[in-house]
Amino acid sequence: MTWVAWSLLSAVFAAATAILAKLGVANINSNLATAVRTSVVFLLAWGIAFAVVPVSALSQIGRRTLTFLVLSGLGTGLSWLCYFRALQLGQASRVAPLDKLSVVFVLVFAAVFLGERVTSATIVGAGLIAAGAVILALQ
Repeated sequence: MTWVAWSLLSAVFAAATAILAKLGVANINSNLATAVRTSVVFLLAWGIAFAVVPVSALSQIGRRTLTFLVLSGLGTGLSWLCYFRALQLGQASRVAPLDKLSVVFVLVFAAVFLGERVTSATIVGAGLIAAGAVILALQ
């Protein structure tokens, strides 16, 4: 499959996650809900990794790579804690669009930290995403 297919699958699973998470946080603390969800993701990710990658590959992970993956994991955890709390307090149809402002932040961060090119199409697209997110959140 191409990166486009994987990206679309990611979007479908993220949409399902929002609805299922909204139902899941209804009667418990959002931090506890995040911990349960994270535990499931933990088991799933290690299960898949060990099914396709030999255990010996763990020793081949470099310090720099590990540092960035740990920092990414911390970012993911903080994002999920905030997302679950937002879902607990707000409507999924309003929370999810604001969460997708991450796309705009990625475009900015990619330009600043990775040197990725910013084009007029990038700026227009980011503006449309931002405008759409705000319009949906404020409905």
